[in-house]
Amino acid sequence: MQAPAPTFDQRVYAVVAQIPCGQLATYGQIAELVGVWGAARQVGWALRRLPLPSPIPWQRVVNARGQISFNPSREGSDWIQRELLLAEGIPVDAAGQLPLAQHRWRAGTGAGDGDGVFIN
Repeated sequence: MQAPAPTFDQRVYAVVAQIPCGQLATYGQIAELVGVWGAARQVGWALRRLPLPSPIPWQRVVNARGQISFNPSREGSDWIQRELLLAEGIPVDAAGQLPLAQHRWRAGTGAGDGDGVFIN
């Protein structure tokens, strides 16, 4: 008997768990890496379902513009995300803008400057 296939959320969490401290990925990049191109919004919903605090580094996933998605419906998790990223040494301005190009994670390298998968 085969083990059940991992759920979408489990696949998202497995990929996000690989993002090293001080690196960032986009929702679209995570969607692509789990094999569901165009599902950036669903990645965000999956991460929102995580209980906080979480061992999954959800704070390292941002939108394609390199910003934290500030929204009242996030019930303060956007501000938690900002503080966690600042603690990792990633500068975040008051509008939630981050230096995505400098901190972009390339899957498969474990670093931000290798030849791994680079997907927006």
